[in-house]
Amino acid sequence: METTHAEETLAAPGGPTLYFQSWRPVAPRTVVAIIHGIGEHSGRFRKLVEALVIRGHAIYALDLRGHGRSPGQRGHLLSWSEYREDMKAFLETVAQREAGRPLFIYGHSMGGLIVLDYVLRHPEGLSGTIISAAPFESVGVATPLLVTSARILSRLWPSFALKVPLEAQALSREPSSVADYLADPLVHRACSARWAMEALDANVWVKAHAGELSLPLLLLHGEEDRINTVEGARRFFEAVRSGDKQMHLVPGGYHEPHNDPGNARVFQVVDDYLRAFRA
Repeated sequence: METTHAEETLAAPGGPTLYFQSWRPVAPRTVVAIIHGIGEHSGRFRKLVEALVIRGHAIYALDLRGHGRSPGQRGHLLSWSEYREDMKAFLETVAQREAGRPLFIYGHSMGGLIVLDYVLRHPEGLSGTIISAAPFESVGVATPLLVTSARILSRLWPSFALKVPLEAQALSREPSSVADYLADPLVHRACSARWAMEALDANVWVKAHAGELSLPLLLLHGEEDRINTVEGARRFFEAVRSGDKQMHLVPGGYHEPHNDPGNARVFQVVDDYLRAFRA
């Protein structure tokens, strides 16, 4: 299938100029906007992108501020609302490019939290959301030491850089995927003290408002995710009151369903979800 790939930038109102990529088949069925997790970037979704584009879906993927090829201190912001502003600018750009096509948003890991925080406030213009391995209950990152340090430093030194204690081997059961992550020069393992506190507060807010989610939801999670627990995903799913929801658990799966063995089944589940859309 003929596909075009583009690398561009957009200006977030009052914020930095952000990098994003797009991959388009000739006549897309639907459009998927991808938001990555902490410390990574838009280029880490190659397998997912290839699987969806060949099935006829256009993909747009953003590098959040402080990540990848976008500017800013790595893993830093002053308020979670900055992500909402970036998301708004990104989605408006995508919607203008793809007017008339169903638009879905896909958030992985911390990107899932960013997406849920946004769509709970601004579901307009979106056809559905896909949330992968979101940090409803984190065990590998939000350690007691990190939380305590962040709480103190967030007030005294907001930009102070903390090391995110993320276990690379817990990302995927595929050794080559872990090796790619460790060798990627655009990956970082830092967050600021203020970012850590804003993320914790956003997580509390999102879980408290789960029952208000109005968009169709597909929740993806590995059953053996050691970074964000599957129990947290189950509890969030149960709290969503909408009947238009589904959950796909990857047997034995680690943190990245799109980079884990058996990802072909995950891609098919996502494709089925996108194709099921009816205006």
